[in-house]
Amino acid sequence: MCGGLRAQVLGGSKVLRTSMKRSRDERRLYHDLAWTWPIVSPPGRYVREAHAIHRLLRGRAPAARTLLHLGCGGGHLDMTFKRSFEITGVDISPAMLALARRLNPEVAYRVGDMRSIRLGRTFDAVVIADSIAYMRTQRDLRAAFTTAFVHLAPGGVFLTYVERTPATFRQNATTRAIARRGDVEVVLIENQHDPDPADTTYESTFIYLIRNRGRLRVETDRHRLGLFPLPIWRRLLRTTGFRVTQVVGEPDRPGAWGNATFVCVRPAIKRQGKG
Repeated sequence: MCGGLRAQVLGGSKVLRTSMKRSRDERRLYHDLAWTWPIVSPPGRYVREAHAIHRLLRGRAPAARTLLHLGCGGGHLDMTFKRSFEITGVDISPAMLALARRLNPEVAYRVGDMRSIRLGRTFDAVVIADSIAYMRTQRDLRAAFTTAFVHLAPGGVFLTYVERTPATFRQNATTRAIARRGDVEVVLIENQHDPDPADTTYESTFIYLIRNRGRLRVETDRHRLGLFPLPIWRRLLRTTGFRVTQVVGEPDRPGAWGNATFVCVRPAIKRQGKG
């Protein structure tokens, strides 16, 4: 896979070999390989997750009308959210936002970093889904929470979730997805590895086997993500100013698997009584 650029013929199929880039954090999925995302992870796969998030939001803010989706990616969750909310989506990747706009032309999308963007308005609800995993330090995580907090109206609800913690991380966990659209078939292999358990990051490496009319192209991609114990999440949410009202599915024990979803509220402003 790390050989030079050259075409070979193996078993009658043309194979294009490409070199693995040396960067430690490439994220090609959000740049030149973004076009593969709707193929390997189609929007319909997110309907169930979106409904679950919707129920949790409505449980705390039944009248919520406006929603800020930070790290919205290709807009797959928004396809369902837009039926119930007026959405503003923010993502750092212009390539992903191009996909989101194509899928949800009625949604307002903005390019921005969830750690620093300021839109100058507030929303009834804020969601950060799996994109929160790209926060690799406590400072990053706190910054993302602060962005959610300053954009949330008093009494509004914020939802985010934890996919992995140090206790549940599985070294070299490897998954595979196979998908086809027209003449294009994509096999996506993902491997998760923590080279230094003493720090707060791990690596997710992707190998793409892309076949277009029998011609094979191999691409690689590497992402660095954050890994924090649940108590750190709780502490940072509270020090940001949130009141954590609900934690759904708390998988912070060895051998557990699944998400821990935090449902938080920005406390309402207390009215001063007349003296």
